[in-house]
Amino acid sequence: ESDYAIAVTGIAGPDGGTEELPVGSVWIAVSGPRGTDAKFHRFSTHRERNILMASQSALNMLRRILISD
Repeated sequence: ESDYAIAVTGIAGPDGGTEELPVGSVWIAVSGPRGTDAKFHRFSTHRERNILMASQSALNMLRRILISD
């Protein structure tokens, strides 16, 4: 019975990247009563930094949706 959901997927690294989708490629989606917003990000090649940036970006997307409602 959630009103909002956040989904994150991508390649944090240090391995797994390709030329088409290098390490640091991340999709973030936030879904709520008004629909779903998804954005592609390309962060660094450093795993811990990518995880931190993805989580901060996801929460910021949710924050922006909440303050616009």
